[in-house]
Amino acid sequence: MLTSKQRAFLRSTANGIDSILHIGKGEISPAMIKQADDALTAREIFKGKTLESCVLTPREAAETIATQVNAEVVQVIGRSFVLFRRNKKEPKILLPGDKIRAK
Repeated sequence: MLTSKQRAFLRSTANGIDSILHIGKGEISPAMIKQADDALTAREIFKGKTLESCVLTPREAAETIATQVNAEVVQVIGRSFVLFRRNKKEPKILLPGDKIRAK
C-alpha cells in the first residue's frame, strides 16, 4: 500500500513518461496483460490510456489490469492511468520513506 507522499512522488515521476499501453474497443486481452506485466517488471511504473472507443472507463481498465498483474493504481486522470509495482529483485525507483539498504 502506498502512502500519500509515495503516491505524489510517483505521480510526479509519471508526469514525464509517455503512454505505452493503449486500450481500444476490444476487451483487455491476455497479450495486454503480458505487456503490462513486462513493463512493470522492467520499469516499475508505466502510463496507459483508454481510447474513446473503449467500453471500459479508465478507472475500470486500470483496476482490472492492476488486479491481474498485482500492481497499484497510482493515478487516473481523464483517459490516462498510471500503474506501479515494485521490482523486488532490482528496484529502480526509491520511494520516499524507503530505507536505503547498505551493500
